[in-house]
Amino acid sequence: MNASKPRLVRYATPAGPCWGVLAEKLYELHGDLYARWKTGPEVGEVGSVTLLPPVAPSKIVGVGRNYAAHAAEHEVEVPAEPLLFLKPPSAVIGPDQPILLPQQSGRVEHEAELALVIGRRCRNVSPESAWAYVLGVSCANDVTARDLQRRDGQWARAKGFDTFCPVGPWLIPGVSEAEVANLVVTCRVNGEVRQAGRTSEMVFAPTELIAYAAAAMTLNPGDLLLTGTPAGVGQLQAGDVVEVEIEGIGLLRNPVQAAPR
Repeated sequence: MNASKPRLVRYATPAGPCWGVLAEKLYELHGDLYARWKTGPEVGEVGSVTLLPPVAPSKIVGVGRNYAAHAAEHEVEVPAEPLLFLKPPSAVIGPDQPILLPQQSGRVEHEAELALVIGRRCRNVSPESAWAYVLGVSCANDVTARDLQRRDGQWARAKGFDTFCPVGPWLIPGVSEAEVANLVVTCRVNGEVRQAGRTSEMVFAPTELIAYAAAAMTLNPGDLLLTGTPAGVGQLQAGDVVEVEIEGIGLLRNPVQAAPR
């Protein structure tokens, strides 16, 4: 990944969320994120603002069992076609925001994933043309209530609790398909490596996932497509700190807390 690529962030201001460009310091972003934009005046040090999720999607499309080793650790078959599910936009949180463990579940697990951010309306596209619809990439954690996933027989509740989709800390635009083809995806809990895989291990490549999803539903600018998780998923406990790091993209860190009663 080219280290000179810009990093785009959303940050809190008294007037509401704003987009910014992060270099050595943070600068305002002027224009349309999904069309033409330019770097504006300096805001200051990034530590002086609260970073928000770098996306505000209308929907989040997840992909199950897209790494063979992850399917194997759950003793299930790799699907013949991408296995899609949806997470609600209300699940999205940003860096350093807490993942809340719901009272309904006794086993909540981390899932480190490469996230694709859609840049323009995408419907019925071929895999060969699909990457042209990607605005950029980020890190995501597809947090899952594993016991509820197994009990319910479908995944909406297990994947959909508030705070179950950390994303960030930023969005890197203008990334080529080749640049994400063989990146290391790592998850650490309290500094201990739990997951370590490569994007080259995906069963279905990102462009195949985009085309498959867009054959079923319109993907809108800002929508997220989560590309699946490597083996090594494990339980989160209150007091943990979980990190998702993707080579050349960034490190997403979130504390874990019990949801208030």
